[in-house]
Amino acid sequence: MKETSFYATGRRKESVARVWITPGSGKITVNKKELNEYFKRPTLEMIIHQPLDVTETKDKFDIRAFVKGGGLTGQAGAMVLGISRALIQADEELKKTLRSNGFLTRDPREKERKKYGQPGARKRFQFSKR
Repeated sequence: MKETSFYATGRRKESVARVWITPGSGKITVNKKELNEYFKRPTLEMIIHQPLDVTETKDKFDIRAFVKGGGLTGQAGAMVLGISRALIQADEELKKTLRSNGFLTRDPREKERKKYGQPGARKRFQFSKR
């Protein structure tokens, strides 16, 4: 570890997370709020902690993240990717573990656009035979 902080970006759906990790005690702040204050659902907190649990670095790094766009679930997913990428910058040996657990794969699913002449992306107006 040469640098003192490591930066990475994570994206999911419409959300973008900018993540900085620095050696520390394991404190996580999101948009200048505590993790449990920003993500009020315990499942989202658990999702965010997964890459840290797998690599056993939960108490080694302080994480500062700024997320925007999308909903809370998308933002949590973006944070996971950002944290995973930043961990690799900090320690290259963690890459194999993170890759095998699927934390380095960008989820490509996006919202399908609404098409003209119909009410939604796939929904059609009701068909009337007579």
